[in-house]
Amino acid sequence: MALTTAVFAVFGTASALANPKGEYAVFAQCPTKNAELSACLVARAESGSVQFGTETVPVVFTQTLQGGFIENEEGFEKFVGAANGETLSKTPQKVPGGLSGLVNCTEIKEPKAKKACEEVFENKLTGVYATLELAGPASSIGIDEAALFEENGTALSLPIKVKIENPLLGSTCYLGSESAPIVTELSSGTSGSLKGKFGTLGARAEGEIAVITDNTLVNNTVSVPGAKGCGGPLFEAVLDPIVNARLGIPAGKGKNKVTLNGTLEQTSARAAREHE
Repeated sequence: MALTTAVFAVFGTASALANPKGEYAVFAQCPTKNAELSACLVARAESGSVQFGTETVPVVFTQTLQGGFIENEEGFEKFVGAANGETLSKTPQKVPGGLSGLVNCTEIKEPKAKKACEEVFENKLTGVYATLELAGPASSIGIDEAALFEENGTALSLPIKVKIENPLLGSTCYLGSESAPIVTELSSGTSGSLKGKFGTLGARAEGEIAVITDNTLVNNTVSVPGAKGCGGPLFEAVLDPIVNARLGIPAGKGKNKVTLNGTLEQTSARAAREHE
């Protein structure tokens, strides 16, 4: 069931009078050119944390998922990516401790890799950032609003890869890949030891825009593979095992935790088109 339908049932239908540069601006990247589109969606993870193995990365900077979906008569929802291609924002989050807690140069025996490591530390370039990226087309995202409402089952399934970046590790150090994504099934209900929540349902734009605040999606069942490509072709054979040892990966089900707190906004494709 589309979220906007539920809002209309609660607040009543209303004519769309909002200025497209005002309240509807949040849906600027909704793929309204798709004639089959049912609704526009923007979900923002504003806090929380991602624990892969033994490392926990807090969500400090807002991560945004945007696009829309097509709903068929059976209620199945097919995700459609953002108009500008930025369906899942690439938002770096700082890894606590950086390389100071991740890599020990004395453990590196290969001379060139060891020298590169020492140069990074000498210049105090020890900060490390982790970025969640979509691994696959937008259509590979799964969305189930009934599960979201009922706080039961998978509300959002995200195929992701995690980029671990630093001058020493380079720009090719990843957990997961396009061919082998980390499929994270997020629930507003229970997942392993974690408990999510639907949050509070409200509306704006005279009931045309549904808003869920204080929403929490969780996952405690995802498996995380080891890192690959750290340091690029020259050093990955040396750095991959060190990064994996420090992060405690690969890590199986129950050893990884994802908690995302935030806000979801949704409107009908019709309303979005009317306010373009």
